[in-house]
Amino acid sequence: MTTSSLLDRINNRKATVGVIGLGYVGLPLAAAAARAGFPTVGFDIDPAKPAAITAQTSYIEAVPTPVLAGLVAQGKLSATTDFAGLAKCQVIIVCVPTPLTRHREPDLSYIEDTARTIARHLKPGTLVSLESTTYPGTTSEVMVPLLEKSGLVCGKDFFVGFSPEREDPGNRDFNTVTIPKVVAGEGAEASGLMQAFYGAVVARTVAVSTPATAEAVKITENIYRAVNIALVNELKVIFDAMGIDVWEVINAAKTKPFGYQAFYPGPGLGGHCIPIDPFYLTWKAREFDIHTRFIELAGQINTAMPRYVVNRLEEALDRHLGLSLSRARVLVIGMAYKKNVADIRESPSFKLIELIEERGGSCAFHDPHVAAIPPTREHADFTGRESVALSTETLAAHDVVLIATDHDAVDYGLIGRAARLVVDCRNRMAQEEAQAVVVKA
Repeated sequence: MTTSSLLDRINNRKATVGVIGLGYVGLPLAAAAARAGFPTVGFDIDPAKPAAITAQTSYIEAVPTPVLAGLVAQGKLSATTDFAGLAKCQVIIVCVPTPLTRHREPDLSYIEDTARTIARHLKPGTLVSLESTTYPGTTSEVMVPLLEKSGLVCGKDFFVGFSPEREDPGNRDFNTVTIPKVVAGEGAEASGLMQAFYGAVVARTVAVSTPATAEAVKITENIYRAVNIALVNELKVIFDAMGIDVWEVINAAKTKPFGYQAFYPGPGLGGHCIPIDPFYLTWKAREFDIHTRFIELAGQINTAMPRYVVNRLEEALDRHLGLSLSRARVLVIGMAYKKNVADIRESPSFKLIELIEERGGSCAFHDPHVAAIPPTREHADFTGRESVALSTETLAAHDVVLIATDHDAVDYGLIGRAARLVVDCRNRMAQEEAQAVVVKA
């Protein structure tokens, strides 16, 4: 298939799209491609995901079950664990995890394994797009050589590009289709194909010169957030020591109409991107004998926040209840890493509970979006723990409530009335008339 014939298939919505990885990035993208008119097939090594899609049941809030069911029923979207089906796809999109190793180095095993799998089924005239966040150079230095083990030549027989995912779970203002999509290809022909395909799926594309540039865009976005969150977390520690409320400071500072953007402190960083992605650049920079001191300092500050919160919890128990943490019963509000979603990836709540239990305390959690903790790579021992109901009886059975995630669907009025002590990491109780003692952390 020539470039022009592939372009024609994309423009006519006749190109079959294969999406590898059906998680928080892949499933919304697959649904968007199917809604745009492309016959779309999702691939995942976890059989539960294709089974749920085949059963017309969504497991991601960004793709409501009625929407998913309609796409499947109309034959626009299907899913499978059989990767041989990639041979029938003209556009293949890779949305697999990019975690860190225990030594905080990039773990590209998911990308590498996926590229090898694609190579076994790759046909001439295919466009392969990587969406997984990674360090600049991954597409050219890792993906292309592995794909060329197929015997096909990049830029001649097949085409490769990078388009960073920009999903924001729980964001009611922007979604997969309305968020501008940065795109880049290996060479002019690949760039044109990337713009044509993504331009047919999303409202706006932003073309940049090379995949490495697009990879750098995503890293930059996440570093920006990580550094600014670290700054307000450090300010929180400093202002707490001074007896100043950091939340009051931020709320006043953001009234300035220029030169300031509000970021808010918390119990640590969560989600797949912000706690992890900056260290991909840190690792890559060493190749050029450059030390990313600013990024690493931000990482140190954010990583230290769960311990700071637990220390504040311990102080509050001793000061207000005369109780040691080793004998305390703690109810954690929120396992998800951010409000109003079920996403627990890299959630600081895991570390908070670990630290509390290491010091002898007992922990339960309430999360209206997480009925039970699913299997995770880093916290397998948490699997199956269930959310407890939030009630007067539950609050009476615990000595302290620790608000780690401020979901809207939590009865904070009840917490304020029935809890004895609340340690609030999100300043949520400032909106309530609380009888409980409230300590900000």
